Amino acid sequence: MLDIEVIEDPAAAEASLDPIRTRILRELSEPGSATQLAAKVGLPRQKVNYHLKALERHGLVELVEERRKGNVTERVLQATAASYLISPVALASVAPDPHRFSDRFSAFWLLALAGRMVQEVGKLIAGAAAARQKLATFAIDGEITFRSAADRAAFAEELGVAVTRLVDKYHDGGSAPGPGGAPAGGGRKHRLVVALHPVLKTPNKPSVKEQDND
Repeated sequence: MLDIEVIEDPAAAEASLDPIRTRILRELSEPGSATQLAAKVGLPRQKVNYHLKALERHGLVELVEERRKGNVTERVLQATAASYLISPVALASVAPDPHRFSDRFSAFWLLALAGRMVQEVGKLIAGAAAARQKLATFAIDGEITFRSAADRAAFAEELGVAVTRLVDKYHDGGSAPGPGGAPAGGGRKHRLVVALHPVLKTPNKPSVKEQDND
């Protein structure tokens, strides 16, 4: 089972978004049969079987084992991943194009870059899993509070300068491309994305006093 599977097929994306099937996928983080699932989701076994066949058809669940019970063979299935992410590829005709914006201060460009990242890393994960190899990635995640918009702008400027300096230091342009367009030195090209955006605000929970007054 993968930790995260990126869904690229539009039909599979549609199947995964059905609320009942989403619940079934969550329950199938551990192997289970249609009978077991029916008790958990509160639906007839025949109805659960219908949804399971659709999920299996789109490669979102897979057969783990078959158990023989008298004259009946019980199929035990499991979700192919612990969680799922729908790639922009599933909406290829309307997916955002990073080249359309190309403005480092544009929120739309940030969103387009994030969409491209989901698409590319999803393909890389699938390829690495098929080859039984580890995928070399690196990420930084954190939060920073700025005293003012001027401080935020200054930080962005310094960050851009620092990243550019590091890129100039470590980038191997190669004197001439080798076979297949790869750098002559044999290095592998990597994607670098640095993002900065406000943290989403969480709704304030009403105090005990406010709840008592409701």
